[in-house]
Amino acid sequence: MRRVLVPAFALLLGTAVSASNWPQWRGPELNGVSPETALPRTWSPAEGIAWTLPRPSRSGATPIIWGDMVFLNVATEEFTGDLELWAVDRRTRGVAWKKHLAGGNKQGRKQNMSSPSPVTDGRTVWVMTGVGVLKAFDFTGTEKWSRDLQADYGKFGLNWEYASSPLLLDGDLIVPVLHGMKTDDPSYVLRIDGATGRTKWKVERPTDAIHESPDAYTTPALVTRGSAQEVVITGGDIVTGHDPATGTEIWRVHGLNPQNNGAYRIVASPVVAGGLLIAPTRVRPMLAIDVAGRGTGTPETVWSFDQGPDVPTPVTDGKLLYVVRDNGNVFALDLKTGATVYGPERLTPGTYSASPVLADGHIYVTNEDGVTSVYKAGPTFEIVAENRMDDYCLSSIAVSDGQLFLRTKTNLWVIGERKS
Repeated sequence: MRRVLVPAFALLLGTAVSASNWPQWRGPELNGVSPETALPRTWSPAEGIAWTLPRPSRSGATPIIWGDMVFLNVATEEFTGDLELWAVDRRTRGVAWKKHLAGGNKQGRKQNMSSPSPVTDGRTVWVMTGVGVLKAFDFTGTEKWSRDLQADYGKFGLNWEYASSPLLLDGDLIVPVLHGMKTDDPSYVLRIDGATGRTKWKVERPTDAIHESPDAYTTPALVTRGSAQEVVITGGDIVTGHDPATGTEIWRVHGLNPQNNGAYRIVASPVVAGGLLIAPTRVRPMLAIDVAGRGTGTPETVWSFDQGPDVPTPVTDGKLLYVVRDNGNVFALDLKTGATVYGPERLTPGTYSASPVLADGHIYVTNEDGVTSVYKAGPTFEIVAENRMDDYCLSSIAVSDGQLFLRTKTNLWVIGERKS
């Protein structure tokens, strides 16, 4: 994936993307993995906290970090009010600027309309909202352009409102709109020029999924097959690969909803590692698809797993795939074969909506009660810490320069001391 992402990020002052940045949902390589070491493993509201920033409401969006700047998609009230982009300065530990994104914040079950995570290349920060407004700003807060996708292409028709984070590809944004529960309009995928906001291409993505099953809240992935990159979209009972230049669908794989269940909306996003694309669905079956580049035809499913996640996206170290289910049951699978190495094991009881992050040889994952479990990566399950913040949490942890960024309903918690 680095071959695709680094050229865009390298524009910043002629330097390559730093591993200490967290420029998008799921981190520097879009896989939930950080290469950092010597990270905090234990903390509480009274211990191990470098600083905090009060926030007005919950959000499913991950903090996005580049150098000294932290970007937050913020709802000014829980299920009403406005949506804003906050830029937080790590040096002053305060808000450098706030910019209005849109009105019309509302509830979509447990989420509000601030759920999509921003994305940055170090010069521009782009942010999508659940109401369809997409904006670009420079790091001083100057607005570069604005789009309203619902005004342009029709109302979103997801049962629980829009929540997908955009994918940054060579300076452009890939934006999926996969819906059908509350609309007869077709699902589609966009490539939007990151500099101008202009639509470079828009392709429909047909599906035979029924009732709620066309709906998806996933972020696209990138794979390399042979010498070509492909954009991968999951949702609507299928996995599809697209030509980044035109959006043309190259292949599709079925099997995410073998029973044709009408409630199979997909939340967990695909993960790419070891020549495989891991495609979760609504628990069963999670598919492993061979995208190692053997030809240009439809890739094959090589294994499946019937105890996959519903909401949390899995994470892998390249050998084992770590699965956290919504109920706190966890598994480790052999990435290549899908064989169960351990599980089900049990984390702190609660509901898990945040996705696990792998860093410093440990998995970090937070439940909705604000308890972050830290357990060892590897073939033996061992919990090393359970850190309780006693605050509602939907957001996945971000890692940057020796610090953990944990976003709960009332605060952004910055855990540990900054390395530089």
